[in-house]
Formats: sequence, C-alpha cells, structure tokens
Amino acid sequence: MDDAYDKGAYDEDADARQGPEGPEGASGTRPVRTGDPAEPVGPPPSAPRTGVAALSPRYQVGAALALALVAVAACVHLGMVFLSLAPANTVTKQHGKAIEEWVYPEFEQNWKLFAPNPLQQNIAVQVRADVLAQDGTTTTTGWNDLSAQDGKAIDGSLLPSHTVQNELRRAWDFFVTTHGTDNRPIGLRGSLSEQYLRRIVVMRMYEGDATSEKGTIERVQVRSSTTNVPPPDWSGEKVSDTPVYRVLPWWTVTPDEANGGVR
Repeated sequence: MDDAYDKGAYDEDADARQGPEGPEGASGTRPVRTGDPAEPVGPPPSAPRTGVAALSPRYQVGAALALALVAVAACVHLGMVFLSLAPANTVTKQHGKAIEEWVYPEFEQNWKLFAPNPLQQNIAVQVRADVLAQDGTTTTTGWNDLSAQDGKAIDGSLLPSHTVQNELRRAWDFFVTTHGTDNRPIGLRGSLSEQYLRRIVVMRMYEGDATSEKGTIERVQVRSSTTNVPPPDWSGEKVSDTPVYRVLPWWTVTPDEANGGVR
C-alpha cells in the first residue's frame, strides 16, 4: 500500500501541466500558474525621486538656469577680486575702473595679515554731529567713540558679527589709503571713501546717539585717536601713551542721509 500510495501520490507538477485537452493542452503550451508567491507578479516599484529630479521638467530647467547664473556670478566675482590684487597687467589697465567699482569698498582685500611689521597702535574712530532739532535749534553733540562701541559689542561674544568687527575699521582704512595727510583725496576712489565713511557714521549716530535720534543730522566730523600699544615689561622699550588725533573737516550730510536714508 505504501508503494502504491507513493506511486499514485498527487503530482502537483503533472496536474499543473494537465490542460483541458491533454497534458500540455491543445496548443502544446504550458499554462501559466498564478498565485505562487515564489514568482513575481510584476516589476518592483521604483524608488521615489528626490532633489531636482523630483521637479517637473519646467522647474528643472529653471533650477538649472539659476545654478548656472550663480556659478557665473561666483566666477566673475572671484576673477574681479583676483585682478584687484594682481600686479598691473593688460586687463587691469583696460578695465581698471570697472574692477574698482565692483570690488571697492565692500570686497576690498589686502595683504596686511602677512605684513612683516604688524600694527603696534590702537586706532579709534570717533564722530560728532550738528543736529537740527524740531524747534529749529542746532546742537553739536559730544565725541562718540564708535570703535569703543564695537569693542564692547565684541567683548565676550562667542560669535561676534563680522560687520561689527570690520565695517568701521575697513571704512577708516579705505579713507586713509585714498587721502593724503592734508585729508585731500588721492585718485578716483577718494570721494567714494568719503561717502562710504560718512554714511556709516551717520547711521551709527542715528542708532546710538540720544541727541541725533531726536533731530536731523546736518553735518558730521570724524577724527581718529591713535594710541601706542604698551610694550611688554621685559622689553625695556618706552613709548608715549598720549593719543594722537587726526581731525577731518566737517562734512555736510546729503538730504537722503539726513532724512533717514541710511537709518
């Protein structure tokens, strides 16, 4: 019985091949089995698209154009900065004005970090203003030490603002390098440096001076206070600790600045 049962056991493969008209069917083809978990029913689902690929074709084109514009602008900017630092050449001689207008004053670079004789002086920029009050009277403010205000804002800060650290200092350096000791401009960038420095000090006076906040600034005067850094005790060097002032002439504030254009 066991042998008979084994020989006559249900043959699943044979039954699957049995068609309506014979073991292989009338057409001689093998029927397709369905429902078998071992055989995939269809192609596996594709992974969802991410990033730019997930956008529609129209937006993909827009993103590509935006990236191309950013890349071109970055290359142009780096090229302009490089040419502003490079020695005089044919390009700078022909397009020097365009390069200066692009770089100065916001993107100016220099080599002072690698100077063999670093600065040994503390330079503070101070400003006072003539303020027209609402009753028609004019008041001259005291000297406001803007550099001291920046130093106070930086002191103890783990992440000090780049603007607080460098805006006023770089503006003063820009002015000094484009003016002689008589405070007269040298070259084409002199007037630009005056305008840049004036706008900064007017803005700072409107923000931090009580008298300026209540009226309209008509004129400003800027000065620098230079003090030698004390040498270490072991050096034996003696330097003066008396500040030296460089006082600039009064500058008339333009109407757009006086009316709050730079507030």
